[in-house]
Amino acid sequence: MTVRVSHKGGPIKGHIHISGSKSISNRALILNALSSAPQEVSNLSDSDDTQTLRRLLHQSDRIYDAHHAGTTFRFMTAYLALQSGEQILTGSERMQQRPIGPLVEALNEIGADITYQKVVGYPPLKIGAFSLQKQKEITVQADISSQFLSALCMIAPSMPEGLIINLAGALVSEPYLLLTLQMMEIFGVLSSYEGDRIVIQPQTYKSIAYTVESDWSSASYLFAISALSKDSEIILSHFSNEGLQADAKIMEFCHQFGVEATLGNDKTLRLKSSDHYASSIDHNFITHPDLTQTIAVICAAKGISINYSGLKTLYIKETDRVEALKTELNKVGVLLAESEDKVFELEQKGKAHIEQPTFDTYQDHRMAMCLAPLGGIAPVIINDPGVVSKSYPNYWKDLEKLGFILDWVS
Repeated sequence: MTVRVSHKGGPIKGHIHISGSKSISNRALILNALSSAPQEVSNLSDSDDTQTLRRLLHQSDRIYDAHHAGTTFRFMTAYLALQSGEQILTGSERMQQRPIGPLVEALNEIGADITYQKVVGYPPLKIGAFSLQKQKEITVQADISSQFLSALCMIAPSMPEGLIINLAGALVSEPYLLLTLQMMEIFGVLSSYEGDRIVIQPQTYKSIAYTVESDWSSASYLFAISALSKDSEIILSHFSNEGLQADAKIMEFCHQFGVEATLGNDKTLRLKSSDHYASSIDHNFITHPDLTQTIAVICAAKGISINYSGLKTLYIKETDRVEALKTELNKVGVLLAESEDKVFELEQKGKAHIEQPTFDTYQDHRMAMCLAPLGGIAPVIINDPGVVSKSYPNYWKDLEKLGFILDWVS
């Protein structure tokens, strides 16, 4: 399946409702499941990841299939480690290529019973019953994935002795770890995080009804549409900038790529295109890597030179996102150059030359969604467009609401 994306011309205006944050939804579902009496979690993300996690938490079958959902797989690994009986946790072919070893090793060190079914360090996993806590204090590499740490933190208060986690190496995506600890506090569990040490005592999660705020990661693609439009006014509902979501960072530098954004007290986010934008952007994305692809495409289209750093987690996502960006931006005459210290520069002569390129998406939802806004400038073709269901299943419908024309080819 492919889709040709173009725009009918004229102003881009519309009111879009984006569902709940995937990051918050997934944490809320785990914390709710760990509470004594689970309550309703409303405004959940309609993403595949969240819906998969919700399904797995309610199933009775001992074989759990997380498909492509990386966060779901990692959170379920820790969650199932505390459950009775024996379970198999598996995923898609790509999931079985994504490392899980550091989390499994930490859990086994604590007292879990997890073994690899195929390749050591990778899914699928056989997870036995947790019987006895062997250690209260562990050391975990913090420079691989904050999701490993979040998974450990969320189950820590349910352990007989709690858990002390010492962080080794430079922590990546710290806002996502802070989000986890904030969410745990909302569900009644206190923690201490000072320096390279997290301390969580044995506690009980309280049962609460919780409403998830809308997703800033999904909103970033609407920022891109606004940035690439000469005349746009896009209204988004149910947003909050209270520090829970790392990707709310886009509000802080959206003016650098030509978007005026205001967030009202009614939680309404308004985006308008602007003629004023920076000639270059120098930014470290270590705390919000999911914005990287979107901003790279915006800069490529507008002729903004960039110097990126903090991209180390992008190599082990749904695809190698750095390599994917290099390949796809090259199709519009833009070179993404990588230095030895993993700093990236966007090299181009003028703006990207868009002449109905055919973009591949690499089974990566973010590749599809970051490239499609180019269709507002000139037609583009997106392969495997259905991949957006992983995080934003209404993405194509929302583009149509904004005047985009989608021509589908099976």
